[in-house]
Amino acid sequence: MKMYLISDNSDTLTGMRLAGVPGVIVHEKDELKRALESAFEDPDIGIILLTEKFSRDFPEYINSVKLRRGMPLIIDIPDRHGSGRRPDFITAYVNEAIGLKL
Repeated sequence: MKMYLISDNSDTLTGMRLAGVPGVIVHEKDELKRALESAFEDPDIGIILLTEKFSRDFPEYINSVKLRRGMPLIIDIPDRHGSGRRPDFITAYVNEAIGLKL
């Protein structure tokens, strides 16, 4: 099973290619849609990595795709600028998920 990167910048793509992960750079929503559809057509791709910018810019679209598709797994990754998440996002996520304050 392969991984595939859809990135908004060349630095992330270059780093992932050095690790053996192929990918593509896109900037617009229609380019993102075409890249995802192309990745879905490849049965060898098990994980699609998306830079976090796409989830920030197109949250409704990304969430709907994640809910509709079981495979491949779609994962948001930070880009070269770092994560856009709060430092305590894991604790907050667990608190929200189980309803307990840790």
